[in-house]
Amino acid sequence: MARAEQVGQRAESRWSARRVVLALVPLVLLAAVLAAIIATGGGLTRRDVPPIEALSIQRVTLPAPGMIQLEVVNDGPDPVTIAQVLVDDAYWAFTMEPSQTLGRLDAATIAIPYPWVEGEAHTITLLSRNGVRFEAEVPVAVQSPAPQASTFVRLGLIGFYVGVVPVAIGLLWYPALRQLGRRGMRFLLALTVGLLLFLAIDMFEEAQETAARVPGALSGPLLVPVVALLTFLLLMTLARRPEGAPRRGLDVAYRIALGIGLHNLGEGLAIGAAFALGEVALGVFLIAGFTLHNVTEGVGIAAPILRERPRLTHFALLALLAGGPAIAGVWIGGFAFSPLWATLFLAIGIGAIAQVVVEVARLLTGADRRAPLLDWTSLTGVTAGIAIMYLTALVVAA
Repeated sequence: MARAEQVGQRAESRWSARRVVLALVPLVLLAAVLAAIIATGGGLTRRDVPPIEALSIQRVTLPAPGMIQLEVVNDGPDPVTIAQVLVDDAYWAFTMEPSQTLGRLDAATIAIPYPWVEGEAHTITLLSRNGVRFEAEVPVAVQSPAPQASTFVRLGLIGFYVGVVPVAIGLLWYPALRQLGRRGMRFLLALTVGLLLFLAIDMFEEAQETAARVPGALSGPLLVPVVALLTFLLLMTLARRPEGAPRRGLDVAYRIALGIGLHNLGEGLAIGAAFALGEVALGVFLIAGFTLHNVTEGVGIAAPILRERPRLTHFALLALLAGGPAIAGVWIGGFAFSPLWATLFLAIGIGAIAQVVVEVARLLTGADRRAPLLDWTSLTGVTAGIAIMYLTALVVAA
């Protein structure tokens, strides 16, 4: 007991007030240096070159007949003042809130009372006070969906058709898949790994495209791998279980559904954004393509629970967890799309799917301990999963 008290006293002495002050001194000096640099401009306050102007146009909408609205963010180091606006090469009146001059990372909304023509394309050009041009395009002029009850329900139904329905249809194969033997079980688990690997790669590409629209100062493309890695590490930490504890297939199925749900959130964002931009034909085509594409996801969710008998409520919850985020995605894409938040959600989805791949791989080795992780059966399953997702993705991309 005396020795324990001595150790405690030593620990307390290590964190005495004097030591705390000494530890804070470098931080105080660093703050003072940074403040001096900002106040004096680091000795470079005088410039003999024009200012660096950059403007990111985040979103273009047509909220009402005769009105075009743009949401912009100052993406450069210097203030930007919007002096003039051209629509289809004609100068036009505009209002800009909260101000026509934007500081670094400031956001504003530009309203242009322009008589746009339904079904036609329009080009908008913003001119800064220094003559720098920033352009945006309306591919097909259609009034953007307004946050009304009818539109809210209509877009929600689209997300339901794209997300919940195809996943539920895929889960209906559960009784037939239970008849598979040992080798068939390995093949199906490997097929699930292939499906998930394709989804992760597809999400990474989609996240990079979305990140390109994030203001450059926020380093959108860099956020994708960083957030994905942190999500993966967090989920791996949360998934740790005591040594020798059984690995329940239902737990893995819920993790698969969560990862797929984040992927379907991205699909919903794409569909909602297509409708908001007036690309109605593209939106309808995306609905059909994603519905076909997502049926296979139900098979992947069912694979880990083929040797279990979950209640029907679990199947309903799995379908909602995997498909429900598509509804939220369509709403967000249609009413308030944000490249930054879309990038973050997609990156989180990549990390979640990567963690699920590890879980399913563990189930794969547990299904037959006499076989290696990768043999001809599992290799064929992974290849088949990737091929199925690729072929159904062609319907969306065609």
